[in-house]
Amino acid sequence: MATLLELRNVTKSFGAVRALRGVSFALEEGEVHALLGENGAGKSTLIKVITGAYALDDGEIQIGGQSVSHLTPARARALGIACIYQQPALFPDLSVAENIALRLEKTSPLHTVGWAARRTRARELLHRIGAEIDPAAEVRTLSMPEQQLVEIACALGAGAHVVIMDEPTASLTQKEQHLLFAVVRDLRAHGVGVIYISHRLEEIFALADRVTVLRDGESVGTNPVDEINESALIKMMVGREVTAIYPPAQSAPGASRLTLKKVGCSQSGVHGIDLELRAGEIVGMAGLVGAGRTELARILFGLTPADTGEIQLGGQAVQITDPRSAIAHGIAYVPEDRRRHGVILEMPIAANTTMAIHAQIFPGTWLRSTAERQLTLDFIRDLGVKTAGPQAPGGSLSGGNQQKIALARWLATKPKVLILDEPTQGVDVGAKSEIYKIIRHLAAEGLAVLMISSDLPEVLGMSDRVLVMRGGTIVAEFPHGVDAHDVMAAALGQKKEAA
Repeated sequence: MATLLELRNVTKSFGAVRALRGVSFALEEGEVHALLGENGAGKSTLIKVITGAYALDDGEIQIGGQSVSHLTPARARALGIACIYQQPALFPDLSVAENIALRLEKTSPLHTVGWAARRTRARELLHRIGAEIDPAAEVRTLSMPEQQLVEIACALGAGAHVVIMDEPTASLTQKEQHLLFAVVRDLRAHGVGVIYISHRLEEIFALADRVTVLRDGESVGTNPVDEINESALIKMMVGREVTAIYPPAQSAPGASRLTLKKVGCSQSGVHGIDLELRAGEIVGMAGLVGAGRTELARILFGLTPADTGEIQLGGQAVQITDPRSAIAHGIAYVPEDRRRHGVILEMPIAANTTMAIHAQIFPGTWLRSTAERQLTLDFIRDLGVKTAGPQAPGGSLSGGNQQKIALARWLATKPKVLILDEPTQGVDVGAKSEIYKIIRHLAAEGLAVLMISSDLPEVLGMSDRVLVMRGGTIVAEFPHGVDAHDVMAAALGQKKEAA
């Protein structure tokens, strides 16, 4: 097989920080090569070097056997390199067909747009990957998974020889994941090389031919997938054994913290929710994308208030009409999208940490910077945040540490009920283990935790009870230790056969 892409001893620094240290990497024709590593290991920097976004400091890049210098994004695309990022880079106010055309069409001042041909080509590319998306639809009306599929269609249309997929399944349903896997296998069968980045190790073993692991900016090994196991990969990534990734419960559930009786919201399609959440308990919420899990979290936090049913906190009926009232009643919500609703990357870590209690930290016109700094230092210590200090920008943190600061913001409100929506999405296995320990410790201190996750092993490993949503309501409840098949069957609406 021909070598499509090769990096030899690539080095990249940002000031005094060495992001890549003599990394070598090769991608063969018709190969799926997985790239693994903890957040901050150098994966993103390596991808930006390959796509021309960063100029390397030392080393060599060869594409199709030819050495390439002064690589730029435009030149990388011309040489057949395409990258599909976790956050799609599409124009929301343009149609799907227009977004695809912007990537693929060469225009001039006298260029005449062939609208029918443009829509036909978009439809053909979407059909190739099995995506049932209207080419005339505005991108802003599409779900995140649908936008990712449009990105894949763009890469296919560009005739890319090297396709980089950065956490492509992070927001896909199980059906869409299977569709993506079929697309990846089709690309491989047609000689395309795929660099596949994912924190979900089961995907690596299902798709990849080889795997390269980065740690602290260095390559620590490349192995055929069939010659390595999950434990060995984790040890290569984190530099140590991670044995019990899901810590056991430390105490029995206590008094009722939150009770829902026939709660619903016509605006969000949630209806008939009966739920009890007790102190010291972690309740996992499983279900497919669109089942209503996030919509329920938004109801509980007052973003889309309930219009039917009753919400009780500590046995007393309450009205949650907006986030302020939710916080006042002791409810905290760490949302799914870190980039939009979690950490504000341009602001200091201290400001991110105290944002939800700003009026308490800065009453009136007094600036209590010392109090803010001390509170932030306490959370940095307690949550094990790796940072240069409270004044470092949020964007300087790795994904796992950003998630810890997003959690700190709401822990600062001293809640009684904590809602976590996809708490470890896009987080490496080492950081996941740390976050799981934090969640379990919070439950042991009496916090009631509702954890929403699309990662089924996470739900099964962390939950004292598992609830399953489908069609906007809870359709099943299982105890800890439930079989994954039973949870998935409930999420898919399959009735359990009698024994």
